[in-house]
Amino acid sequence: MTGLRSTKQRTAVSNLLDQLDDFRSAQELHEELRRRGEGIGLTTVYRTLQSLADAGQVDVLRTDSGEAIYRRCSAHHHHHLVCRHCGRTVEVEGPAVEKWADRVAAENGFSEVSHTVEIFGTCAECTAKLKDA
Repeated sequence: MTGLRSTKQRTAVSNLLDQLDDFRSAQELHEELRRRGEGIGLTTVYRTLQSLADAGQVDVLRTDSGEAIYRRCSAHHHHHLVCRHCGRTVEVEGPAVEKWADRVAAENGFSEVSHTVEIFGTCAECTAKLKDA
């Protein structure tokens, strides 16, 4: 946890994020920490996640309902394709999105483009489960 004061609670949140591959809400992380016997409050989880996000150590997305979800981020520029049912996440390489954003901007006469891209859908496994239901 470079740049952040280390506490037992921050270490527990950070270690849990290291073990997960998909995005989770603060409540889900809190529940998992409690299940593992960690004595940590939900407010502490929120504060820790915000500190980690501010330090660039976690990615934060907003779900369709506006809820923040978190995941340990990789070092390179990327975006995410997230299953809105199970949270499965696929990293989308940044260059493809950059080219698309630049092309759309140029076609519409825009320059100095920046972007935020969050892609949500239903993964193949959840699609199959929904069809069987």
